[in-house]
Amino acid sequence: MKRVVIFGNSGSGKSTLAKALCDKHGLAHFDLDTIAWEASQPPIRKPTDESTKTIESFVVEHRNWVIEGCYADLLDMVMPHASEIIFLDLPVEVCIANAKNRPWEPHKYASKEAQDANLDMLIDWISQYNTRGDEFSHTAHTRLFESYNGEKTRYMDNHESI
Repeated sequence: MKRVVIFGNSGSGKSTLAKALCDKHGLAHFDLDTIAWEASQPPIRKPTDESTKTIESFVVEHRNWVIEGCYADLLDMVMPHASEIIFLDLPVEVCIANAKNRPWEPHKYASKEAQDANLDMLIDWISQYNTRGDEFSHTAHTRLFESYNGEKTRYMDNHESI
């Protein structure tokens, strides 16, 4: 059974790595961004219990999977089911460059223009990764990584992981 959890800052390459692993191993893919937010401007987090039910259904429905996201609170719930975890711990500057160059993500945005309209907000968000203290922070991700007792990998360069 292969159940992989990938986490890190926005723009760290979580979706790219997840897709590569899915293609290589035939895994189901679950991007937590698709369930964590209300469709509103500005974005508002959905209640955690609502997201939790969706995640639990996915884990039960799929034997082999990749779950990726930056939500330490949601990932805490998934970690006991994981066979391995991957922490993409890239420098903020690399994550910002990746965000500026990301292709359109149709599962998240209605158009490339809608995605690009959020770019300034995303870059600001990414730049705060090391100073925030919330569930999206480097501190929270480091805690997840250090507390996991199974197979785990920490990449500090985006060329290592793909």
